[in-house]
Amino acid sequence: MTVTATSVDESDQLQPRTAPSTRAARLVRLVPALAAALCGVLLYVSFPPRPLWWLALPAFAGFGRVLRGRGWKAGLGLGYLFGLGFLLPLLVWTGVEVGPVPWIALAAIEAMFIALVGAGVAAVSRLPAWPLWAAAVWIAGEAARARVPFHGFPWGKVAFGQADGVFLPLAAVGGTPVLGFAVVLCGFGLYEVVRLALDARRTREIRRSAAAVALLSVAVPVAGAVAARALVSDKAENGYTTVALIQGNVPRSGLEFNAQRRAVLDYHARETERLAAEVKAGKIARPDLVLWPENSSDVDPFANADAYAVIDHAAKAIGAPISVGGVVARDGKLWNEQILWDPKKGPTDTYDKRQIQPFGEYLPLRGLIGAINGNWTSMVRQDFSRGSKPGVFTMDHAKVGLVTCYEAAFDWAVRSEVTDGAQLISVPSNNATFDRSEMTYQQLAMSRVRAVEHSRTVTVPVTSGVSAVIMPDGRITQKTGMFVHAHLVQKVPLRSSETPATRLGILPEIALVLVAAGGLGWAIGAAVRGRRAGDA
Repeated sequence: MTVTATSVDESDQLQPRTAPSTRAARLVRLVPALAAALCGVLLYVSFPPRPLWWLALPAFAGFGRVLRGRGWKAGLGLGYLFGLGFLLPLLVWTGVEVGPVPWIALAAIEAMFIALVGAGVAAVSRLPAWPLWAAAVWIAGEAARARVPFHGFPWGKVAFGQADGVFLPLAAVGGTPVLGFAVVLCGFGLYEVVRLALDARRTREIRRSAAAVALLSVAVPVAGAVAARALVSDKAENGYTTVALIQGNVPRSGLEFNAQRRAVLDYHARETERLAAEVKAGKIARPDLVLWPENSSDVDPFANADAYAVIDHAAKAIGAPISVGGVVARDGKLWNEQILWDPKKGPTDTYDKRQIQPFGEYLPLRGLIGAINGNWTSMVRQDFSRGSKPGVFTMDHAKVGLVTCYEAAFDWAVRSEVTDGAQLISVPSNNATFDRSEMTYQQLAMSRVRAVEHSRTVTVPVTSGVSAVIMPDGRITQKTGMFVHAHLVQKVPLRSSETPATRLGILPEIALVLVAAGGLGWAIGAAVRGRRAGDA
């Protein structure tokens, strides 16, 4: 009996010793998951309105540390957590007026692309020069996200967080894919430099080829950005034009700003007439052209004589052509349209928005969505139609390319206006739906990147702010506050030369996708050969 009692006591004493180690092991297993999510949050913090662009580098360095050497299944899960950490806070503005469900659903779906990227990065992380392959895999993920589903959602491209960064001139070399690739490569390269340095300290051996590749992964993007500054110029090539941006403001923010559509039109006409009065008084130079925002006339001026008269009076008062953002019903369809309004001839040209916003301007899978949530079908009663042609207005002596709001996120939509002859880009927008959220500043950063990408002045007239004038080097020279009525007038350079990014178009992105495919093919082939060798 004594022996039995002793055995039981020993067993009881052993239990407390093993339980803490088991719990500790479980906690250790959670560290990579937590680190992946926190690195995603760090990437979010690097985006506007914060000028902390450099945080993208440690974000990707940490992401590389978490993924390197892991299997593709672990990479899939860790990539998804990184994506949620990044996209949930970045896209919170999508739920400002419609609640958390659409916001969370959007972030969860978009994070699936980053999960696949995580699996790909984990797979190529065993290859020589893995930062190169891994950065290309990230850009391939962005390329896919910009195209599917529902014509894509490129919001959150790494390039769009770099408007204040040293890498920005690379946008002129190969657009957002090259800019984003440089940032991600540099981040992964930083981790590899630190890893190899720690290994060398421990083993007293330096792996020279690996160290050289790691250092080049950091040095080449930085050197490339410095060299690319030569492509960025504010010099006028086709003279100058004096442009006026009108921000009329709205009666109320949120989805109900449309409830007083006529008031929005009147506000923009009134602000234009205020500008005309200042011009007449000699306080300010007369503009050569005037730009109104998207949805500045949600009352169709072609169907409503009063709206037509209001716009016509404003154009005559300022004595310059106006680009008016209107909602127009034509041929039984609804169009988000920019209308060129001449002070003498009235409306002379139009541009129909081509990249319309799913769940905002049209409702995909309407029957299914309506069965799940009837509120969506009531908010989007009629789908907007999609335009098919670039929009370049000849306003006075300037050729102005129109990129309406959401279109600024899409590489092809901006480039098409420049290749069609635009000497100046205008991004008329309506952000009133999203109140004072970060969305406005994220979109403004996109326009700054586009200015450098194509070496064009970019103007951003917005209904409720922030309206801005951006030079071809990405600098904001004037901007308004939010939810105020205001106007901006500035003499800006007109340019017609094309940057390498404009000339190359989609080719740099295709090249990087092919690099990613090559790296993944190599990694998969090596894994298969290793498995066969093990079986043998």
